[in-house]
Amino acid sequence: MVFSSAIFLFVFLPVVFVLDRLLRGIRAKNILLLIASLIFYSFGQPVYLPLLLLSVVLNYGCGLLAAGRHPKLGVGIAVAGGIGLLAVFKYADFAIGTVNHLLGTNLPLTGIALPIGISFFTFQGLSYVIDVYRDRSVVSRSFVKVLLYISYFPQLIAGPIVKYHDIEKEIDQRQTSPRETALGIRRFICGLSKKLLISNAMGQMADAVFALPAGEIGMFAGWMGAICYTLQIYFDFSGYSDMAIGMGRMFGFHFLENFNYPYASTTIQEFWRRWHISLSTWFRDYLYIPLGGNRKGRGRTWINRVIVFFTTGLWHGANWTFVLWGLWHGLFSVLEDSGVVPKERLRGRALGHVYTMLVVVLGFTLFRAESLSQAGAMFAAMFTGVGLGWTGTETVCSLLTPAFLVALVLALLLCVPTAKRLQPKNESVTLAGAMALLVLCMFNLSAGTFNPFIYFQF
Repeated sequence: MVFSSAIFLFVFLPVVFVLDRLLRGIRAKNILLLIASLIFYSFGQPVYLPLLLLSVVLNYGCGLLAAGRHPKLGVGIAVAGGIGLLAVFKYADFAIGTVNHLLGTNLPLTGIALPIGISFFTFQGLSYVIDVYRDRSVVSRSFVKVLLYISYFPQLIAGPIVKYHDIEKEIDQRQTSPRETALGIRRFICGLSKKLLISNAMGQMADAVFALPAGEIGMFAGWMGAICYTLQIYFDFSGYSDMAIGMGRMFGFHFLENFNYPYASTTIQEFWRRWHISLSTWFRDYLYIPLGGNRKGRGRTWINRVIVFFTTGLWHGANWTFVLWGLWHGLFSVLEDSGVVPKERLRGRALGHVYTMLVVVLGFTLFRAESLSQAGAMFAAMFTGVGLGWTGTETVCSLLTPAFLVALVLALLLCVPTAKRLQPKNESVTLAGAMALLVLCMFNLSAGTFNPFIYFQF
């Protein structure tokens, strides 16, 4: 993590917030947020701050080219440069390792550390240049504004991916009010609670199961680990998105929603309209539609979808488990579109929910596995490891504490829209509840050490 959670929560964020309120002019506020964002990023990886600045300079310059006499050159350089940065810093060792495995060579790995958030700020910069190419009026002549847009600390590390035209007006002029600030703080606390009180509890169980030797997992532990990881990754990433949206609102920015109860879906296509909305929208707008979308016949449409899901998997990480996870979802998207999986009969029904969650849980099991062999061992345990005489069963039972069971029940309730209907209507009650959650989070931070953010690695 860039800052420790405690330093960010009790020092960095309050100081930036107070200074923002003390400053009057929008230019001064933008400079403050820009400086805060660069400090935030460089605190953990100062060596990669020049890389972030290089990416912004590249996209700013390409944006000017795209808005001028050389639009194709501008967008071409931006795409080549952005993909090139990802290829070097994220995929070089993956490619070398694959070549060594296939050809029996022994090429040395680069050992380059992955810059935090590189996939997010690269895609955000590319979206800016491509949007300028499509509509020249989108271009910004101010390097400071483009730098703030790409490096803004609430969503710099793990999204959501924001399009420039969605916040352009708020960079130039934004309003804050006590009510908007209160709503932002409440949203931030809800996201923090998702992360610390639910995701971390699910993560400890998932990590314990995935750390078991291949032949000692068993069916009970296998399914428990897979389901807990499925809950962990949702509450981890939706929690971070809630925090980013809440922090943005505290400073006058309004980001689009990134999750819409994806585990309530009854088809895989619906799942991807609800899961990581900013990423799926990015691939739709900048890859799927340029490839032809669904305009060139069913066969070409299916190929386009497979390409998009392959790229989505690869975006998440340099490992074949991520690639196959993407293709797994692409397969079921095509099966639904072709009618092999009757999505119209499944939509809105309990059977559709069971089918979708089975696909999602098995997919996330592959996603979480460190290797294809570990994924295979998990699947074998989940479908053939009948009985209770397994080391994994003992491990899971030892972790079934009252605190974990409460977190599990809350996770199952809060991942579906039922939770929204149970939310109190009285704002005073919800604010008091948020303050109580903040106190619990403070105790959790002071007592716990297990606090990974899954999506920071992407």
